[in-house]
Amino acid sequence: MNYQDSNYSPTTQFTLFPPAVKHLIIINLLFFLALVTPTIGDYLFRFGALWPIGSPYFEPWQLISYMFLHADLWHIFFNLFALWIFGQAIENYWGTKRFVSYYFLTGIGAALIHMWISGGGAPTIGASGAVFGILLAFGMMFPERYIMLLIPPIPMKAKYFVAIFGAIELFFGFTGTRSGIAHFAHL
Repeated sequence: MNYQDSNYSPTTQFTLFPPAVKHLIIINLLFFLALVTPTIGDYLFRFGALWPIGSPYFEPWQLISYMFLHADLWHIFFNLFALWIFGQAIENYWGTKRFVSYYFLTGIGAALIHMWISGGGAPTIGASGAVFGILLAFGMMFPERYIMLLIPPIPMKAKYFVAIFGAIELFFGFTGTRSGIAHFAHL
């Protein structure tokens, strides 16, 4: 893999499934399977989703546990696909420890921002905040790298891809369209 950064060394070993990305994908899939199991899923949602601070259901560990729960098959597919596509380059470059710290920092930060801005309401689930943090890091680290969009199938530089995604989330956040999605947590 040819990184477009002067710090990259050709001797750096590139792994398609580096340890943290691989384990995060596996853990998310296991939690998803548990979540769709009726009795276990109800318990897991009650204790694992991120509830508003004023709610009697809020617990501090939910700032992390919410990242492992997903609403449906599309939700988990897109989060884990993005984690794999963008996360592997970052983990291979930064190393596992730094990657994991960044992943959880952005996920917790997304939870805090969402709780601050939304102020209450429904519980929140999903790794989108951490995944958007990974996407931002990818765009900043490899701004000139091309990404092939699926729909429409056109190549786009990472820096433009990230900027467009950010603008879309900002628009949806301020207009309130596509409710039920924590747009500011994505930012």
